[in-house]
Amino acid sequence: MKHSIVDLSIYLENDVISDPAPFRPRIDYIDHKMSVPELAGFFPGLKPEDLPDEEAWAIERIELITHNGTHLDAPYHFASTMNKGERAITIDEVPLDWCFQPGIKLDFRHFDDGYVATAADVEAELDRIGHTLSPLEIVVVNTSAGKRYGQDDYVTAGCGMGYEATMYLLERGVRLTGTDGWSWDAPFIYTKEKYLATGNAKLIWEGHKASRDIGYCHLEKLHNLEALPPTGFTIACFPMKIRAASAGWTRAVAILPS
Repeated sequence: MKHSIVDLSIYLENDVISDPAPFRPRIDYIDHKMSVPELAGFFPGLKPEDLPDEEAWAIERIELITHNGTHLDAPYHFASTMNKGERAITIDEVPLDWCFQPGIKLDFRHFDDGYVATAADVEAELDRIGHTLSPLEIVVVNTSAGKRYGQDDYVTAGCGMGYEATMYLLERGVRLTGTDGWSWDAPFIYTKEKYLATGNAKLIWEGHKASRDIGYCHLEKLHNLEALPPTGFTIACFPMKIRAASAGWTRAVAILPS
């Protein structure tokens, strides 16, 4: 069967505000000339002129956290427990069946930055696109953050998914979701305002914390969701296998029939 592949992943790169300052990636590029001394260390007496074009190899040294770039969060990231008291699974324990399933796109680009989507919002969007959820479908949320990647306000852009909206999906068998925003929840700058006004700590990370009731994973910092139809595609998002980790990087893609 013929198909086309849509890349849903952002770059790992320097000089783009893709994370708050303490968590940004750092990539050191070592080119073919810079690496000659490293190669010569393996072969005593080797001179640069002995090599074709006096070149060795190109490599990169990268400093990352597991939540840089497009990544899949495991339930362990959200809390130490899931499913009302079970030990939360880590990224190396996430069922791979969760990571290759039909995809559904919810278009929430019209919501303001910082808005917290509700169960009613999810239901209304599913009605609009004429879809009834099935277990294990991957639900991705297209927010206004999708077009802001590369701009200085990316981390504070887009709406978030609240506890009720998340539970609406999980109660219907969804176990993997995603967003093109920095976080599944609303940007912290808006949650902070609500917390300071109310003192209600339950507002903090409420969508993430839904995993304490029903364990699930989500993708963050997706990209190019605007290119997807509401239904009719498959998402593949297998995470890196990092032992006992809270997340793993993924080259998330959508597969569409052509």
